[in-house]
This record gives sequence, structure tokens and C-alpha cells, in this order.
Amino acid sequence: MDEIVITEVVIPENVDAPDAADFIAAMRVRTEVNAHDSGTDDEARPPEEMLPGWRKQQFEPKRLFLARRGGEVVGRGLAEYRLGDAIDTAWLHAEVLPGARGRGVGRALAEHVEGIARADGKSRAIAYAPCWKVGGERLAAPTGFGDVAADTAETRLLLSLGFRLEQVERGSKLPLPLDEQALQLVHDEAAELAGPDYRVHLWGDRTPPEWREDIAHLLTRMSTDAPTAGLEEPEDPWTVERLLADEEEEADGPRTAFVAAVEHVPTGRLAGFTELVAPDDGTRPVDQEDTIVLIEHRGHRLGLLLKAANLLHLQRVRPGHPSVVTYNAEENRPMLDVNEALGFVPFVYEGAWRKDL
Repeated sequence: MDEIVITEVVIPENVDAPDAADFIAAMRVRTEVNAHDSGTDDEARPPEEMLPGWRKQQFEPKRLFLARRGGEVVGRGLAEYRLGDAIDTAWLHAEVLPGARGRGVGRALAEHVEGIARADGKSRAIAYAPCWKVGGERLAAPTGFGDVAADTAETRLLLSLGFRLEQVERGSKLPLPLDEQALQLVHDEAAELAGPDYRVHLWGDRTPPEWREDIAHLLTRMSTDAPTAGLEEPEDPWTVERLLADEEEEADGPRTAFVAAVEHVPTGRLAGFTELVAPDDGTRPVDQEDTIVLIEHRGHRLGLLLKAANLLHLQRVRPGHPSVVTYNAEENRPMLDVNEALGFVPFVYEGAWRKDL
């Protein structure tokens, strides 16, 4: 049997660069694995769409690896890091092409990226593994919310490597288009409940200068306010410098961000925001990215107001996308309530695993 060879991928300047072949191959692995395991192309992402995220190395260092057997690409692995309080943590991931499974590639990749994390001085590893299988023996999350299949190759591998299940996340999908009158009614009712102390602002791509400090603060609070159970995910600090660098990397990519933010009028500060990211290809789903309402402003239906406002804006300026996809912790009932009120339905569950290195 041919030896499994794992090499690190150079992150290219663009997908047309001479050194981009391995990066493109790694993104193709992602697409093929997701399409096979999910039964749809909803999670497919072209390399040029993924590249901006991989070029954000200053504030979100990450390393990418390809596994080959007999010279053929059979899988990929990732080790992602953060700064600040998260400096000791690695987010690890391994994917194997369907035709190469059951031959030790997944274990080789998982052990390799864990070894990389150890060598880089990390003391904690977190791994997210989608679970598409329904029925059969289940492994429950210690939070008491959600479970994953106990008898899949992914679960068996993670347990054998010493990872423990800490949390289950729900992947949800919202079919589009929504009835505009019904959505407007949801928006108006939420706005009435929020009252005159709150005002919604909409923008695309780059954050207006007057809101940069507040958005950086909200992004930092995303890492501390969202439920992370026993993962104990550390604070991921954002500054205006990081926000501007992030937006600059995304500027030339084939995606558009749509942001709805809510201002607390008495203080003039933002109390929350939500972001949709739409690919230029209007036949593909939109990603629901971060949504947060600061704890001190919850209880005013601001989450529902923000999401309804942003969906109305999306449908008016970028109609045609088939759906919106989002992920939330299964115990995050307030946000799941908002999603369900808008029409989101579950389509996958994802195990969040931890290992102390």
C-alpha cells in the first residue's frame, strides 16, 4: 500500500498564481466531501471565494495540509489559531475524499494536525465534525441539548484520539424567497416591541467609520457571549485595525456582505448586529454569519428585528438566492427561537469536540 504523504499548502496571492494548485486542490476536497456527505452542493465554495479567509493570517493564523497517496490527493487537514486569550487553542479539522476512506487517511491527517498544534505550543484542541446520520445509537452532549451518531467513523476516530464531545450545533436552512408582506409584518411587530430607543442601520461590505469601534466590540463579544459549553472557547479580540484588515481582504472576493445593526438611541452605541454574506453567484445559498445582541440589551426582540430587516434588504437588492444557511449551538434557544420564527429548519447537526493537549 502506498505511503500517505502529508505536505503543507502555500497560501497563494490569488487563484491564478503559479503556486495555487495545491490550494485549489484542497478547496476541491472540501467541496467533494461536503457534497458527498450532505447529498447537496449547498456547502460548495469555489477557491476564489475561500481564499480571502485564508489570507487573513495576521489576526487569524491558520495552516493547511494536503494528504496524498500514490501521488493522488486523498484529503486535507487544517490547524487554525487565534490571538489574545485564545493563543493556547487550536481548531483542527480533517477531511477525506469518499473513495479514500477506511484506509487510515483520516487518522493520519488528524494526528498530523494535532502534532502541528503541539509543536506550535497549543495546549487545547477543538474540532467540529458534521453528523449527517440520523437514527441508531446516539452520543448525547453533556449540555443536555442534542446528540450525534455514536457509530460513525468520525465519532469513533475522535474518541480514539482522546477528544470528548462538549456541544452540539444545529445547521439550519431558510428557503428563499420569503413572502415580503409576511416578513415585513414580522419586522414591524419586532420594531414596535423594541420601541423608540432602538434604531436599525443597514450597510454593505465596509463598516461606516462611525460604527467601526462598536462593531469591533460586538465581534469581540461574539466570542464571550455565545454559549460554548465545555469548550470554554476563549475571547477572540477584535480591534478597528483587525476589522479594516478583514474588510480589505474580502473587498476583492466574489461575495457581498449585508449588515443590519441596531443603535441604542439614548447612548448612541450599537446594541447588536447581524451579517449575511451573499456569493456573486445568485443560484447559491447565502451564509448567515455573526449575529449578536449584547446581554444588557436582550429581551427587546432585537435579534428578530435585525434578522428580519436584513432579510428584507437582501431580497430587495439581491433577489434569487435559494436559501440562507446558519449554525447555532443547540442550547442557544433564544437564537433558535428567532430562526424558527423566520422559517429556518434543521438540516444537519455538528459535534463540537475538545481535547486537552
